[in-house]
Amino acid sequence: MQLSRRGVLILGAGAAVAGGLPAGSALAAEPAAVPSAAADASARTERLYLSGEDADRPVDWDFLCTSGRRSGSWDTIPVPSNWEFHGYGTYNYGWNLRPEEKGRYRHTFTPPAHWRDRRVFLVFEGSMTETEAWINGESVGPVHRGGFYRFRHEVTDRLRPGQDNLLEVTVSKESTDDSVNRAERLGDYWNFGGIYRPVHLEAFPLQHIERIAVDARADGTLRVDAHLSGTGSADRLVARVTDLSGRPVGAPFTAAVAPGDTKVTLRTTVKSPRQWTAETPHLYRVEVTLRAGERRTVHRVDERIGFRTVEVRPGDGVYVNGVKVILKGANRHTIWPTSGRATSPRISRKDILLMREMNMNAVRMAHYPPDTHFLDLADELGLYVLDELAGWQKFYDEEVGRPLVASMVTRDVNHPSIVFWCNGNEGGWNTALDDDYARLDPQKRTVLHPWANFGGINTDHYENYESTRRILQERGDIFMPTEFLHALYDGGAGAGLDDYWKLMGHERLSAGGFVWALVDEGIVRDDLGGAIDVAGNAAPDGILGPFREKEASFYTIKDIWSPVQLAEPDRFASGLPKDFDGRVRLANHYGFTNTRSCRFSWQLLDFRTPSQRQDGHTVRARGTASAPDIAPGTQGVLRLPLPYGWRRADALALTVSDADGREIRRWTWTVPAAADQARRLVRVGPGPAVRGSLTAADTLTLASRHTTVTLDTTTGLLSGVAHRGKDFALSRGPLPTTGTADLTDLTHGPDGDAYVVEAEYSGVLRRVRWCLHPSGWLQLDYRYHLTGEHDLFGVGFDLPESSVTGMTWLGQGPHRVWKNRLRGVATDVWTKQYNDTATGAEGWEYPEFKGYHADVRWASLHTTAGRLTMVSEDENLYLRLLTPRFGPDPRFTAPPFPDGDLSFLDAIPAMGTKFHPPADLGPTGGPTTATGDYARTLYFSFSR
Repeated sequence: MQLSRRGVLILGAGAAVAGGLPAGSALAAEPAAVPSAAADASARTERLYLSGEDADRPVDWDFLCTSGRRSGSWDTIPVPSNWEFHGYGTYNYGWNLRPEEKGRYRHTFTPPAHWRDRRVFLVFEGSMTETEAWINGESVGPVHRGGFYRFRHEVTDRLRPGQDNLLEVTVSKESTDDSVNRAERLGDYWNFGGIYRPVHLEAFPLQHIERIAVDARADGTLRVDAHLSGTGSADRLVARVTDLSGRPVGAPFTAAVAPGDTKVTLRTTVKSPRQWTAETPHLYRVEVTLRAGERRTVHRVDERIGFRTVEVRPGDGVYVNGVKVILKGANRHTIWPTSGRATSPRISRKDILLMREMNMNAVRMAHYPPDTHFLDLADELGLYVLDELAGWQKFYDEEVGRPLVASMVTRDVNHPSIVFWCNGNEGGWNTALDDDYARLDPQKRTVLHPWANFGGINTDHYENYESTRRILQERGDIFMPTEFLHALYDGGAGAGLDDYWKLMGHERLSAGGFVWALVDEGIVRDDLGGAIDVAGNAAPDGILGPFREKEASFYTIKDIWSPVQLAEPDRFASGLPKDFDGRVRLANHYGFTNTRSCRFSWQLLDFRTPSQRQDGHTVRARGTASAPDIAPGTQGVLRLPLPYGWRRADALALTVSDADGREIRRWTWTVPAAADQARRLVRVGPGPAVRGSLTAADTLTLASRHTTVTLDTTTGLLSGVAHRGKDFALSRGPLPTTGTADLTDLTHGPDGDAYVVEAEYSGVLRRVRWCLHPSGWLQLDYRYHLTGEHDLFGVGFDLPESSVTGMTWLGQGPHRVWKNRLRGVATDVWTKQYNDTATGAEGWEYPEFKGYHADVRWASLHTTAGRLTMVSEDENLYLRLLTPRFGPDPRFTAPPFPDGDLSFLDAIPAMGTKFHPPADLGPTGGPTTATGDYARTLYFSFSR
């Protein structure tokens, strides 16, 4: 026996309950503080779970599938579940209807004997897509159509309390109603079959409260609509508000009840309640008791509530509790790769915590309402929610849609996290249903048509950067795209967000937006040997992988959407400013939180070196700083009490955490310049003098210690390197990524103990100077000249992919970057092993190994021959390592890569989205303008 988080008493299968319970069933009852145990038992709603309570705790039922895999014979299946994940039926993604595929269920259960004096309802929380049920051979009611909604049938006259009863259910994967199929089964998502949410019986007193609908305002005014059934002797409703520990808040409040009343409204005012917001998710409980006379309690219900007021002020913005808010969110489908739509509080909590970790404050429940446990946790952990009726470009007919709207709203109406209702999506709205929401919702929350300008908010999808600017600056409507920056593969989401957010995070008419989408919707296919299927390029749209693997955009979003930002980011763009005196100017982007409640800590770091052959850093010193008093929407100064000699450190790291200790932002700023760091790492001597010889036609060989370097005298380019007899296979460089390298002159000879080769060119490449030092370090100085616009430019080498096994480097990491996704990485010494991940399509091993890496100061490649270490004497170097793979039909999400395998670049390309090339996503999405001469110095060493 246990008391659940929501205050529901759960009696497991082994508990002593009148009439007995079958294995796997559970009886739940809403708690009530009443004078005696007998009175308590008679006054509460009791619940008997026939299935498991969620996908983590299912109960086996008998099952037969009519077609597809394992069809035609009875076996068992866990409930709740989607049958495809247990070897039955057929997998299908959108558009491909399966009208012949049905599941037949049987389950025996024993309701408590004392239910003879109660009204009992059979409740399905969600079943895909058309459901019929029988108890003891008798139909419980008409066919239910619609796969994402709670529905119930009264079964009082069909039950045999205290005895075995047989429940039979037939679930059709497709509906016989065409509008249901159009609204639900033609969506851009996986279609499944089965009873995927819990099934239970609910037993009420004959006179009872069916449900309550609450309007709890930020100023403490409270309205409770109590919907009643069977009233006769009951003459009064008594309500009270408590905190979550049960302590009363204010006095009880009452309303009279007349025989036959079906709805009674109670009102009160709570003095100065703690207001609910996504930043401050303060919850209370309202308890409503139906009484007959002064002493007899007939029935009692309670709900968690939050006091908050949501307003849409036309031509202005969205306000919560009188404060303008910017919604920062993603679109979420309910899905898990091994169970489909059948999930659990564990998965809901995981997703919400991941969103909160990204500094999101909102989520859109696309394209159907979620499990109740997700909304419970959104209330508790703090998220603004858009709750949505199904309808992906097609809508329900009015006759079938009206009860589905009623089901969604009456189930979800009391969640303070829900700030908008969405009536379908992208043309999937039936306007005849718009008014139904307000009739069922005493809060009168605004109804949106995602993709349209409706309800005072323009929610248009996938506007490019320029059209977003025009909407925000030249029109008079609030703009809050319910889908933007479509994150196919590694595109969108973080890529382009910095440009968009400079508009959407600050323009007066912006109310924020929702990235498409939270997860790559891949499913584990037992008919494909356990491979994860993302339906080509249809489903891999996530910031997270199927099992919630964090892609690079996760960290970019966390950075950009952090509520605490640098007020002068350009000042720290290239490390710690020379005149830094411990003061950091910050901007507070919270809506309701002063930075006084945040925690600030700092560290002085010394980075590990290539010779130490490990990643990370050591901490030279650490401390905390007093939180500055910066009100929401303002700026202020943080003062760091750094110790004497702090400039001898390699870097300063600053971390900001919220009041709960969750990191919301971390910056790491280098202290020394790249040239200073290079001088500490590179030792050019001592050693025996380097020898140079023309060992064959057009080949110059330089030898120092155990390293041999071969140059092509007809090109001035590297031909190869060997160390202790091992071929490092580095060759054919430095070639410019754009244009030619036409050799005009080459000289070579000793320079002291070193040996120098100098080459002059007439093409884009202008000069190359090689110097092999006695220590074995190979120095490369190069200069090239380029003008005009280019996606990328620099120089490169050949290095066979088969020879590379890993990399350790000092620079921005651990993730690769694109030109329009440079945020979300941090300076440190990182290590990653080779992987061949095709982001979002295959592998999901992150961080990806291949690609562009920013601000690299040194890198040590792990190869089959040994370690190839490179050190840059100059700042802002991009290192390109190999060429990644991309998923099928990438369109705008496969940026260009230069020839060769290893490149040292001054510009890199941007990333696009599923619908837009990168140039449409803002200033950093376009090509880079080359401005003339570029010169760099690199050092190479080779070791076993």
